[in-house]
Amino acid sequence: MPTPVPRPSADPGTPVASDLRASGSRPVADGRAAVVDRVRSLAASPVVLGIAFVLVHAWLVRLNLVGGNRTLGDVDVVYRTWMQQGVGGGDWVGVDRPWVYPVLAAVPMLVARLGGDAGYGAVWLVLVSLLDAGAFAVLLARRRPGSTVAAWWWLAFLVALGPIALGRIDAVTVAVALVGLLLVSTRPSLASALLTIAAWVKVWPAALVVVAVLAVRRRAEVVVAAAVTSAVVVSVSLVLGSGWNVVGFVGQQAGRGLQVESPAAVLWLWRAAAGVPGTFVYYDRQILTYQIAGDGVGFAAKAMSVVMAAVVLGVVLLGLRAVRRGVTATRLLGPLSLAVVVALVVTNKVGSPQFVAWLAVPVVVGLVLARSGGPRFVVPAVLAVVVAGLTQVVYPFAYDALLAARPDLVTVVTVRAVLELALLAWAVVTLWRVRPDDARMDA
Repeated sequence: MPTPVPRPSADPGTPVASDLRASGSRPVADGRAAVVDRVRSLAASPVVLGIAFVLVHAWLVRLNLVGGNRTLGDVDVVYRTWMQQGVGGGDWVGVDRPWVYPVLAAVPMLVARLGGDAGYGAVWLVLVSLLDAGAFAVLLARRRPGSTVAAWWWLAFLVALGPIALGRIDAVTVAVALVGLLLVSTRPSLASALLTIAAWVKVWPAALVVVAVLAVRRRAEVVVAAAVTSAVVVSVSLVLGSGWNVVGFVGQQAGRGLQVESPAAVLWLWRAAAGVPGTFVYYDRQILTYQIAGDGVGFAAKAMSVVMAAVVLGVVLLGLRAVRRGVTATRLLGPLSLAVVVALVVTNKVGSPQFVAWLAVPVVVGLVLARSGGPRFVVPAVLAVVVAGLTQVVYPFAYDALLAARPDLVTVVTVRAVLELALLAWAVVTLWRVRPDDARMDA
């Protein structure tokens, strides 16, 4: 029987094969890690983010300026005409007669007159870009772990939404409301004042004041700041002679029909696409928008106001349930603000494409808080960008086809409505499941 030949023992100083493989892969792994770190460092650089912000807004400004009345029509025609009437000695909207907007909406519209009639649209775009820049700076100045991700997401969302992200009064409210919601945990009085000012430009940020009252501990400060800010606005309006016109926007909105872009109009758009007699799109010259006509539309338009109130109330009750269970603002602000805002979009009988811009506020805040203990916001972030992209497809690029109820465009708005409902479902389910975290107590 042969004697086995003993194997030489490994020299401690001599690498075996596995050591050689490991040492060979280590430089590669280290190199990849260095590249990843470099990319992350560049992505978080204020200079890089600032350049990206300028490029995105330059692109959106260009789209608005070359698009003419299709992209900047409300600004260059409607807003400018309203301000011309007031400055020229005619009546002031919101003061001398009821207006579709709250009275503070006239402030940015009036500021845009600094460019004269010829430069009205250009000054408007500069004004909105500056407001966005202020909100962007506040977002980055907070230096939270999720701020960089949220900043890049917001820029992507603006590109996906397209020119209407700057070309409507909603853009003003988005910038102001975003700053307010970002500050609500640390400076509740200032945050509440900003949210209230935004609500007196366009109503929807008032829902975020309710969110702030529920989510933060210093509720009294939020309520007092909102009440004082509203009192100042109303008082100034009354001094100017508005009378009851200061709340005239309530009646103006109540009488509207189903706007063609609203989720509630999808059923009738499909009927129009199928050629059902009596179902068609028309232009309402009083409201200055396209609406849908057909059997049952009037009832649906009235019912949507009730549906909106019921859905928003349900969301608020879910938020109250979470608060009573001890859920902190870090965990609650993102899903609660998203649920309220999406509820306003989905159940709105108006459904203008610029309403999608509102989604930026809760998603940005949700992404910021996700890295500090809040719920993960990947799903709503992706869904919101897709919704924004579909909105740009419809307006401004294929709006005529939608007005003609062309089936492919009706399909696009149907898919968008389904995704908006999915956003609402995600927010509601997250609100139901959110758990308190005693280790993370905040304002």
